[in-house]
Amino acid sequence: MICPCSMGTMGAIASGISDNLITRAANVHLKERRKLVIVPRETPLHLVHLRNMITCTEAGAVILPAMPGFYHKPTSVNDIVDFIVARVCDQIGVDHNLQKRWGQNEGD
Repeated sequence: MICPCSMGTMGAIASGISDNLITRAANVHLKERRKLVIVPRETPLHLVHLRNMITCTEAGAVILPAMPGFYHKPTSVNDIVDFIVARVCDQIGVDHNLQKRWGQNEGD
């Protein structure tokens, strides 16, 4: 997981450049078909950013923008942060009690 991921790092990953530990680890994950979750940090996005996200996705990465959902009716900033952290944890297989997973019943 790369969280947060700058668009410079995303571009390096999309281009296969491994000039530091983060981009090298990301490229190894993609090469070995391991899960790579990328949480981009910049907005707004321009066309090159979007194309780099597509390239990373086609290579096997999961792009998970830190965009909160509001259907769970958050009442604090912590609720919004927990929503994003829960989504990331779900993607990388880390158990959490931050909130119920989609479709999960009480007591599950």
